[in-house]
Formats: sequence, C-alpha cells, structure tokens
Amino acid sequence: MCNHHHQNDSKTPRSEARDNDTIRIRGARTHNLKNVDLDIPRHKLVVVTGLSGSGKSSLAFDTLYAEGQRRYVESLSAYARQFLQMMDKPDVDLIEGLSPAISIEQKSTSHNPRSTVGTVTEIHDYLRLLYARVGTPYCPEHNLPLSSQTVSQMVDAVLKLPEDTRVMILAPAVRERKGEFVDFFTDLQAQGFARVRVDGEVYQLDEVPKLEKNIKHNIDVVIDRVKVKADIKQRLAESFETALRHGNERALAMEMDSGEEHWFSARFACPVCSYSLPELEPRLFSFNNPMGSCPTCDGLGNTNFFDPEKVVAHPELSLATGAIDGWDKRNQFYFQMIQSLARHYGFDVQAAWETLPEKVKKVVLHGSGKEVIDFTYLSERGTTFNRSHAFEGIIPNLERRYRETDSETVREKLREYQNHRACPSCGGARLRKEARYVYVSGEPLHEVSAWPLTKTHQFFETLDLDGNKKQIAEKILKEITERLGFLINVGLDYLNLSRSAETLSGGEAQRIRLASQIGSGLTGVMYVLDEPSIGLHQRDNDRLLATLKRLRDLGNSVIVVEHDEDAIREADFVVDMGPGAGEHGGNVLIADTPENVAKCENSITGQYLSGKKSIAVPSERTPVNPDRMLVLKGARGNNLKNVTLELPLGLITCITGVSGSGKSTLINDTLAKITARELNRAQEEPAPYDDIHGLEHLDKVINVDQSPIGRTPRSNPATYTGLFTPIRELFAGVPLSRERGYNVGRFSFNVKGGRCEACQGDGVIKVEMHFLPDVYVPCEVCHGKRYNRETLEIQYKGKNISQVLDMTVEEAREFFDAVPTVSRKLQTLMDVGLGYIRLGQSATTLSGGEAQRVKLALELSKRDTGRTLYILDEPTTGLHFADIALLLEVIGRLKGKGNSIVIIEHNLDVIKTADWIVDLGPEGGDGGGRIIASGRPEEVAKVKGSYTGKYLKGILELF
Repeated sequence: MCNHHHQNDSKTPRSEARDNDTIRIRGARTHNLKNVDLDIPRHKLVVVTGLSGSGKSSLAFDTLYAEGQRRYVESLSAYARQFLQMMDKPDVDLIEGLSPAISIEQKSTSHNPRSTVGTVTEIHDYLRLLYARVGTPYCPEHNLPLSSQTVSQMVDAVLKLPEDTRVMILAPAVRERKGEFVDFFTDLQAQGFARVRVDGEVYQLDEVPKLEKNIKHNIDVVIDRVKVKADIKQRLAESFETALRHGNERALAMEMDSGEEHWFSARFACPVCSYSLPELEPRLFSFNNPMGSCPTCDGLGNTNFFDPEKVVAHPELSLATGAIDGWDKRNQFYFQMIQSLARHYGFDVQAAWETLPEKVKKVVLHGSGKEVIDFTYLSERGTTFNRSHAFEGIIPNLERRYRETDSETVREKLREYQNHRACPSCGGARLRKEARYVYVSGEPLHEVSAWPLTKTHQFFETLDLDGNKKQIAEKILKEITERLGFLINVGLDYLNLSRSAETLSGGEAQRIRLASQIGSGLTGVMYVLDEPSIGLHQRDNDRLLATLKRLRDLGNSVIVVEHDEDAIREADFVVDMGPGAGEHGGNVLIADTPENVAKCENSITGQYLSGKKSIAVPSERTPVNPDRMLVLKGARGNNLKNVTLELPLGLITCITGVSGSGKSTLINDTLAKITARELNRAQEEPAPYDDIHGLEHLDKVINVDQSPIGRTPRSNPATYTGLFTPIRELFAGVPLSRERGYNVGRFSFNVKGGRCEACQGDGVIKVEMHFLPDVYVPCEVCHGKRYNRETLEIQYKGKNISQVLDMTVEEAREFFDAVPTVSRKLQTLMDVGLGYIRLGQSATTLSGGEAQRVKLALELSKRDTGRTLYILDEPTTGLHFADIALLLEVIGRLKGKGNSIVIIEHNLDVIKTADWIVDLGPEGGDGGGRIIASGRPEEVAKVKGSYTGKYLKGILELF
C-alpha cells in the first residue's frame, strides 16, 4: 500500500487540523466506500480515478458534492429550500473544509424545445440587449433603415450631390389609395401649387387627367425645382419644411436626370411606407416572449404538419388492402367514401397507390375542393342511402380530428402521422418579422445565431461601431466575446447559438455547462465534474484542461472524475480508488501527485502511467475481404457532404474525428437506421442518403448505446438480461414449492402473489416530505426484501430468492455454477467487467457506461450467427485503462465469430487496436462532414490533414 497523506488526528492541534487548505474526510461509507479517510488539497485540480465501480462517483458525487450541496441548502430558509433538490445525507463521520458545491454532470441539458445553446449559456440575453441598444431597424418591405432626420440633415444630403444636379423636391401626399382626388387637386391649386406627380408622371395642376376610381394611386406635390449650388441652403430648408407639412412628415428629393429618389422622414419610420417600430427593447428579440416570438410557430421555429409520406404508410399496397391505415376494407364507413370517390373519378381501389394518377392522389389526400361527389353509404340495417357533398380529404380530416379531440390517446395516435418542418413564416428563425429586420453591422440576430461559434466570435471581436454606439456596446460586447471564447475553448466551436439544447450529446451539454460556469466567474466554490473529456478528440483535450485550470485559478476547488491519461498527468493531485470494483473497491490506494502515483506499485493507474502496463497494438491486423464490404453512398444528413462510406465487414472499424465532424450523423442517424429498417424491420427514418450495398452479408444490427436499461427501480440487470426467469424456474422447481403449488410468477416482485403487498415488491416506501427531499424508507413488513414470508421460506441451495438478488454477479457465478443457462449469462457480465454489480440492483443506479456494458453482455450471451453488425457509441465512457483492456477482449470475441463491429471512439487505445479506421473531418460543424482518411491505423497515421492520424502516429511509434 503506498502512503497516502493524512494527518493523525491525535497529534494535530485542533487549530492546525482545521487549516483552510484541506478538505478532510473521515469515515466515508457511502455505497461501497470502506470507511475512507482522506485529505484533499483545496483550490487545486484534483482527479479521482480508478476502475469502473471502484467508488469514484461515490466519493466525488455522493459524498463530497452531496454534503457540500446539503450544507449550503440547509443554510437557506425553508421557503427557498422547497425549490432546490435536497441531497441525501451521505454516510460519513466528518467532512471539514467544504465549500458550496456545484456539480456538472453528463445529463443532456433539457428536453425543452425552447432551450437553445444561446439561452442555456445566457449569450442570447446579451445579444438581445445589444440589438435593442445599438441595432438599426429596417423596413421589411423596402429594406430601408428606419431613421429620422432634421431639416438641416436633409439639406446637407442634397448639397452633397454633384454641383448643377437638377433636383425636384416632392411631398408624398397620397400613397396607394383609391379614388379620383378631384377635391384634393382643387385644394392644392387654391394653395398656390403648380405641379403634381401622379403615378410617376408630372402634370400641371390644371392638366391632370381624370383618375380611375378603383385603382390605387400615388400622388406627390411638386414643392420646388432647384439646381444644386452652395447658396441654396435657405431655399432648400424652406422647401423641405413645406414638403414635410404636406407629405405626412416625409419628403422626397428626386434627381431629374437620372430619376434616382432620396427619401427622408422626420419621424422614426420608413420614409416610403411609414412603417415604424415602437422603441427597441430586449423583449422584442426573445422568442420565448409573445412580443418577440413568431406568431405562427410561437417561437419554436418549426411547425407540425401531417406528412403525406407518413399518412400513406404502404404506397405499394392498394387503397383497399391498406395503403392508408384506417381507410381500407376493414373500416367500412371510410372505405365507402373511397369507393364513391373511385366511381366519381374512375380509378381502381384495388390498384397499388403508387400507380394511381397524381390528380387522384391529390383528391384522396387533400380533398375535392368545391367539386361535389355522390356518396353511397350502407347502413348497419343493410339499407343504402345517398349523400352529395365535397370530399374533405384525408389530411384535412386528420387535422380536424387533431384540433377537435379532447382525448390525449387520439392525439398521440394522430401524432404518428406528423412531421416537423421549418415554420413557413419565420423560416426557422423563431422571431417575429419586426425583430428579423433589425441589423447590427448589416447582420440580423437570427443570422448571427445560426453561424458556427467561431464565425460569431470573430464577428463580435472585429465589430466596429461608431461614436456613442461603441460606448454603449462596449460592456455587452465584452461579455459576449468572453462567453463565446469559453465555449470555443471547451471544443464546441462547431455549434451555433440557435442549436436546440435537446439535440446535444451528453458530453456537449456538460461542456456547455462548464463554459457557463466560467462565464459566471464564481470563486470559492467546489466544482465536481464527471468525465468532461467524453466525446472530445485528443486535439481539444488541451483546451479543456486549460479551461479546468482556469476554473481552479479563479479560486475554486475542481474535482474531476476522469480516466483520461492527459488529465491525470496534468492534475495537481490524484486520488486513485480500488483495488477492484464493487465489493473489492472502495479504498483509497494512493492520494498524491501524479508523479508519485506513477511510482506506486499497488496502483493499477500508476502502472499504466509509468508504462509498466499498456494496451498492446495487435501484432497483425485482420485482412480486409474485398467481397464482404458494406457501402453506403451519398450520405448528406446535417453537415455530411455527400459522403460514401466503405465498411469492411467481419472487422473492428473505428469511426473517428473531432467533436461535431459528423460521426454520429453518419453512423447513428444514417447507417444504424438504414440497417435497422432493412434488417430488423424497424420503423426508422434515416438521414438522407442515395444507396446502400452489401446488406446481404448481414442478418441483424444491434445498436449498443448508453441509454438506461430501464427507467424504474423495478428493472435491474437480472430482469434485463433475462437471468431472472431461469432463476425463478429453479425456485419453482424446489420440492417445497411444488408441494405448495408455487409457480414461476410466485417469485416475481412485479405481480401479486409472492411479493410483499405493503410495498408492492419495491422493498422501500416513498414518504413525501414537502420541504425536504422525498425519503425512501425500508418497508416495515418485509424489511426491504420485496417478498412475503411464505415466498422467502423457499430455499435453493440454502438461499432464498431475496438473498440471490442481493448477490453480486461474481458471487452468483459461483453459486449457479452447475446451471449452464444462468452461469453463461453471468460469465458474460463478468467478461465485460461488471462482476461487482448486484443482480437486483436498480437500473436507475447504473451509470451510462454500465448500462451499455449490460447490453453488451446480453448480446454476447445470445447464440450467434456471426452475421451481426454491432454499433457502439463511445463504449469507453467511464472505463479505466484496465477496463478498456477487458472491453477490447470482449469486442475481439464478437469479431472472432465473424461479426462486424463499428465503434465511434476518441480513445486512442481503442483506435490503435482497430482493424480499420474511418476519419471524418477535418474540423467540426460546417468545416467537417467529409471522410479525410480511411484504412488501417498505420495508413491513417500517415495522412497529413487528419488530426487522428497525427496523434496515432505518436502512439504507434512507441510500439
């Protein structure tokens, strides 16, 4: 055991022990922590590392963060407390030196469609302020800036024209109004005016032709005609004043030779059509405020519509046999309508929908308009009756039912036929017309929000405003450029501010929160982060570490749970947990500087850091079989630039590239969905692509993602992997069970019979406390065992069903050694490194990485045809070096059976062991979306423009 500092309490005077530079933990027993005593330096970057399941999160989140948060919340009033999440009190004797804690976890931010990157980071609020203070509003119709001029400004504008230019000063009196205007002309004559311009032609007042009563006219009064000279200032000023009086506060100077017009307005309005805005204010630029949001889509940027492609679910079938759900033979009422339509328009209800003429399709879907059709209905009594009316159309019918129904179930059902599209009014900008026509330096807010962050940042860095605007905007601009800079520094330069927050990956959401925290500039806080490097390419790692150090230098303690080698080496202090996982973990092996950890023999982390252990590069790569290729052509979802992906089957392929380069779009949104649709008959809608070849080599696809294996405490590893059924069969087969007539259902905690009814098989009872967090107390009747006494009397090999659920996978593997159906599945759970989880552990307590590995184990335990395509998205999340070695072994076994594995990954240890690499890039966002290298790792390492190649080269040279 390597030394791990902590002061001996008895020798240390009390005052010294309470020094302000240390967080002292004594007797921490949360989850699997074994009575841990630990001192951590404050205001430092501390990395907590160790095997998956060794107790890192228990220490960082469930002990330090929970206690820091709880103490802070308890200092607030009872009223304020009800709005905050209260944490359970961790099982620990003493913690000293804590500060208020903020955790930045990996949950994707929000499922609110109104949240965008801009609103989450508060940059949008500053932008609203900027546009309200220094924006220039334009008229949407004439694209002219709304501005008001004084008479002297108008005079100066005319005097700037070349000398001797002939100019006519006009008063725009009538704009786009119908009428003959006889009295108006008489009036003008009486006031002494001589000429008018009617619809662009100039007439003497007594020669004006008779105007058409029902046509809109434009009439300007000619006030004066001058030649531009320096000495006509006074005369121009008087003419403009007269023009403004007669022209509704507007005036017009027209160059007589070229016909060019210069409009002026004394009011803050469009000089042509008098369009004006009340004062600009930040609310006008908020799409979450009725003043600013687009009235058509309420500021969401998209609208739902009934999509003909979803309504006609089976275009290869006929209307009679079910081309459109609910309108076929089985639904008599609606089908009679279709038959009447067929008689009227002369088409065949038995013909495939695809073969029907466009006109017929249009009528069936959108209605017959004004055309009346004779419908014949057969009543239930068998009598026929006729009605004549227009046909509503299937889509209007769905829209009407959607509007009029009060039933949520009907709505849910109808939503299946809907799709999103950009809002027709605002084109996805979310803002109302007035706000879309306010410009700063020639750019409207919604355009600036749609640019990649690097471009937006550059725009505001170089923004040059004049005079007092510069002064007004100075502070706002500083906030905007700083916050954009923080986002770019955590590797999010490819995102844009209008990107909806619900489409962000966990890693992106976490780094956005990290950037916002730096923006808020707090000091004296303890930040606890969970693997911030997830989804980050090696290239962006340095910037992320610099950001974490910046957070530390502001005067905060930064505690990071992390496995990334660079992060461990760059830390000020490393806490290594272990030695094993679950029951075998929960101890601090060493807490010291990274240099000392590397020297420690007992620490697995130390052995990998010092190079004593490493993940080897395979001595030979499996050769590519050119006859077994999967080729996906013309993928162009999101930012993909018409990509053709060639995947050698039967190999391990890594998809690499910087964050935002298009990996998820290509694999998860395109490849996974096409293969799921074609091979698994799933209802998936892939991103747009042209063609795919080579599916004949595969018979199913399995996407092993990180979504939870169950959302309720009732689902657990035993139920998910199907272990629980054979275990219950064993218990039902015990002689005593047979004697009592207990069947398999008796041993389920989800149905009545064997479970404890007091807690309905949950083992705990939820007590709602109003000012405190809900408390879960063990059930008094079964004491958390979930079953009633009679069920627990049944024992198999000396253990009852509750004790079996309480075993770890490792214990159960020995216990059920003689039962192959059970032991095979347990063995695969151990193979993926989950020997430490309990069979009955609630699925809600598993991390994303653990859930993913439970799914992997389930796949491994299935009988295998060797023709499966496995897709894994960052399977190394939450894995220590030693766990990665295990994972690679498991993936190797899948490959050994002839299966194909596609992995999206940033971890170089995985990338270097792959048979084939496809590298996307070169940058993220618009700068990405192309395949820049593909081939064996050794080949990719030589490609010049590939960031992955660059880092790979450094690693491969070591071997």
